[in-house]
Amino acid sequence: MMRKYEAIVMFYPDVEEEKRQKALDRLKAILDQDGKVTNVDEWGTRKLAYLIEYYEDAYYVLLDFEAETKAIKEFDRVAKILDPVMRHMVVRLED
Repeated sequence: MMRKYEAIVMFYPDVEEEKRQKALDRLKAILDQDGKVTNVDEWGTRKLAYLIEYYEDAYYVLLDFEAETKAIKEFDRVAKILDPVMRHMVVRLED
């Protein structure tokens, strides 16, 4: 069953745009296999509320999508091992 989700992905601020885009494309491809990405909103570089690994800023991307549970698990697994990704979080939206 496909449900609506929202994911925020924080990239390291010093990662080149090409590497960041490649990582984002890989994450979107995972979601497109068992669902569909409905919106990608790049917020750009924002100040963090607290230091993360000595970084004060991060590059934020918000993804709205519909997917099945197995796509979420794979998204989470891959986001954890991608070097440009600092943090990520997936939240299920109300139906």
